[in-house]
Amino acid sequence: MAGSAGLVLVDGVWHLDPERAVFEAMLQGWEAQQQARFLKVGTIEPRLRLVRRFARFTGQYPWQWDSSEVEAFFVHLRSPANGRPLAMSAARGYQRDLRLFLDYACDSRYAWPAVCEQRFGDTPTQIFHEGNSLVHVVDYEGDPRRRPLTYDEVQALFDAADARVEDARARGRKGALSALRDSALIKTVYAFGLRRREAWGLDLSDFRHNPRVVGYGRFGGVFVRWGKASRGSPPRRRTVLTVPEMDWIVGVLQHWCEEARPVFGVGKHPACWVTERRGRLSPRSVNHAFETIRVLAGLPAELDLHCLRHSYITHLVEFGYPEKFVQDQAGHTTASTTAIYTGVSDEFRNRLLEKAIRQRHAELWETAP
Repeated sequence: MAGSAGLVLVDGVWHLDPERAVFEAMLQGWEAQQQARFLKVGTIEPRLRLVRRFARFTGQYPWQWDSSEVEAFFVHLRSPANGRPLAMSAARGYQRDLRLFLDYACDSRYAWPAVCEQRFGDTPTQIFHEGNSLVHVVDYEGDPRRRPLTYDEVQALFDAADARVEDARARGRKGALSALRDSALIKTVYAFGLRRREAWGLDLSDFRHNPRVVGYGRFGGVFVRWGKASRGSPPRRRTVLTVPEMDWIVGVLQHWCEEARPVFGVGKHPACWVTERRGRLSPRSVNHAFETIRVLAGLPAELDLHCLRHSYITHLVEFGYPEKFVQDQAGHTTASTTAIYTGVSDEFRNRLLEKAIRQRHAELWETAP
């Protein structure tokens, strides 16, 4: 047999359950195809689980599927009986992944249509079409309650983080040092607009001098090595400069790196954020640190760690930085992505309007009561 079917199915072997054997071989071949594109395990495994889930729901194999099965599956996913409602972005992702699998299964270069026709008298077909697929209409389809934090909310978050440290110290509790780390961590996420993985992967060597701002010392910028990757590419890298409005982070990082972190006894470990067990803080613990402090600050539960990145981008715009500078700081490929993250306040828009009126109608402004 030609194609990947010949690599995962052996001629002359009779299976007790031939349908299941061909289906598993088909998934194995699709997995190999994705690995050849250097896609991450975290991308491939959920796709394989989704295809198996769809097969269990239908009780059929890919060469038996039709469009009605797709519609029934998504009606089932949207049913209130499933508890948590299915987000539109998640549904689109499911449809994309199932469509990709069927594109692979229907591709004659991999020989699966010929194998299925020979063994079962039927072939897989692409069952997604315009009539049963979500249309991408708007750029942002996330929870509308997720938004940038206001300045007061950012301050409340930081106050709660600092109060947590003081409370642990006052009680003589062991967690005072961890609370100090969590406080410095979320402040760093905001001050540089970092994603969770970017903050998690920071090493001490990633802090950079800015020769134009000597006063910031070694914290004139951050070299991000774990930027968001796309389409099998390695993580994108960028340098995020410390802006004057966020220069309070210099003192926070100096205290953490030079005084607090050494107390953990991690020796030459490169990680910036470390644990009592002398290892790197896990990504899940980064989320947990934010959620703990958010609860103490009394902020809405829909605000998550990524909202600090939205806040950073929004506040840079409100500080008056050019769009290209904000885009480069955020590490976005296109300006449209940066625009999605931006949610300027009414006060900022009113200031812009007032400035425009002053410039365009100065004589009317001067004579106004």
